[in-house]
Amino acid sequence: MPSSPLRVAVVCMSNVNRSMEAHRVLSKNGFHVRSFGAGSHVRLPGGAHRPRVLYDFSTSYKKMHSDLSSKDQKRYKRNGVLHILKRNERIKPGPERFQECPDPFDVIFTCGQRAYNRVVADLCARDQETWQPVPVVNVDIDDTLEAASLGASIICELCQGLQQADDTQSHLAELLQAAKEKTGRSFLHTVCFY
Repeated sequence: MPSSPLRVAVVCMSNVNRSMEAHRVLSKNGFHVRSFGAGSHVRLPGGAHRPRVLYDFSTSYKKMHSDLSSKDQKRYKRNGVLHILKRNERIKPGPERFQECPDPFDVIFTCGQRAYNRVVADLCARDQETWQPVPVVNVDIDDTLEAASLGASIICELCQGLQQADDTQSHLAELLQAAKEKTGRSFLHTVCFY
């Protein structure tokens, strides 16, 4: 069993819903976790017939909440965005971009194919300094509150299995196969290097 807690990264596109719900669940279960977005901006739903609302990754969750509340509190309360931003404020100050984080992780989970592609491309483009392998696993999660909760549970179960493994790399394939049998989902994955 690894002597120190597993260092986990969870990445969606905007670091608002899916990665933050996984961050909350993993933290609650004792994992050393950081969450990120892989997009160029934080994108929030604008509502019916309205364009998405874009924020810089440097914008705090509190500022987003305040801004959306002043624009149309009823709409953003009804669609759950204000609730999500309040939850996020309790976890960390604001969203972070994966591409700007130099820290190594033991495993990286992405919450969708687009985030997976960007994370893998970013890791492959970095200068490999230590040649430390890092598995990147995609858990496809729809961007809804319910799907984020289910996806966070799946990621947590995988982390618990990896935490108990003597060798993360060799045990990962077994864990993903067991998760596939349990959930009916396939998990795209690869190994990149730092």
